[in-house]
Amino acid sequence: MSTTGAIAHLTVKSPDQMQELGRRLAPLLRPGDLVLLTGELGAGKTTLTRGLGEGLGVRGAVTSPTFVIARVHPSLTGGPALVHADAYRLGGGLDEMEDLDLDVSLPESVVVVEWGEGKVEELSEDRLHVVIGRAVGSDGPGGAPEADVAEVDDVREVTVTGFGARWADAGLPALETC
Repeated sequence: MSTTGAIAHLTVKSPDQMQELGRRLAPLLRPGDLVLLTGELGAGKTTLTRGLGEGLGVRGAVTSPTFVIARVHPSLTGGPALVHADAYRLGGGLDEMEDLDLDVSLPESVVVVEWGEGKVEELSEDRLHVVIGRAVGSDGPGGAPEADVAEVDDVREVTVTGFGARWADAGLPALETC
C-alpha cells in the first residue's frame, strides 16, 4: 500500500496562476511519474497540464484529450514526453485504461490522467495526486459582491499529494511559496 510522501496546499486565483503552477511543478517531474488530476468540469485540470507541458518543453498545444482519450506530446528538449489522458468517458477502471497502454508509456514519460482517481492508481505506487476545488465562498451569489463574482469564480484550492517513496523529498512543499 502506498504511503503519503508530501503534501502542498495552494490557493490559485486565476487560470494564469494555474498554468504557472504547472510550469513550477514540471521541474519536479521525471520519466515514470504518474500524475492524477481530480476536479469538477472547468476546475483547471487541462490548464494545469498546459503549464506542465510548457515546463517540460513538449511539442504541440496541450488541449483537453476528452474526445481522443489520450495525446502524446514528445519532448523538444530531450526530456520525457508528456502523455495526457482523460478517463472521464471511461467507466471500466484500469481494465479499460489498459487499452491505452499507459503502462507501456509510463517508464519513459510523464503520464497525466484527468479524472483518473479510482481508475489508474494501480499503474504506480509512486504517484502524484492533484485535487482542484473551488474556493469556499465561490459557489454562489452570497460568496462575493457582484462585481467580484468573476474573480472569485476563478479561485481554486489545490492540494498536491505525493504517494510513495518517490515523493518523500521531492520538494512539493516548495510549491506553496510563490
